[in-house]
Amino acid sequence: MVEYRIDRHSGVATYVQIVQQTKQALRLGMLRPGDKLPTAREVVEATAINPNTVLKAYRELERDGLVEARRGVGTFVRRALSTAPADSPLRTELDEWAGRAHAAGLDRDDVSALFTAVLDEHFTDDRDEPGAARTARTARNNPADHTRSTKPTKPTDPINPTEPTDHTGPASGRPHPTTHDKHFQGDPS
Repeated sequence: MVEYRIDRHSGVATYVQIVQQTKQALRLGMLRPGDKLPTAREVVEATAINPNTVLKAYRELERDGLVEARRGVGTFVRRALSTAPADSPLRTELDEWAGRAHAAGLDRDDVSALFTAVLDEHFTDDRDEPGAARTARTARNNPADHTRSTKPTKPTDPINPTEPTDHTGPASGRPHPTTHDKHFQGDPS
């Protein structure tokens, strides 16, 4: 049975953490079709979270077709997500790598950032695209390369930065342009 660990300082909603941890258990083969998830009461006792949070997570998993709730019996896994079993050689290699990273003095956040950066280089939403083609496409379409705008910007009001600065009106000594102002409309006369 899966045991949920809630990180209250992660910035990730609690119900999302439950969904993510359940999906991870499904991917690793720790949960299989027919397995029963812990009851909301069991999760609440183990984690001290609101039972409605657990139910919200289970409803999302049910909408995804991963689990089904059986009234009076519990919530059961409908289908697995596993493509690499927990005892795969890749997991063994990753476990060894994580051990080396820890021995090198990296903390959990450092390892997570490094691993996420590598994942981002190799995976996108196009899961079937080979790594080399994906990397080339990502380099071509990197929005970071196109962040500078050549469009001129209007000065903004320091009090309300979303509004352009208005240098007309009574405070400036210049009349505020109106639709009746011939010069404002571009009338040559």
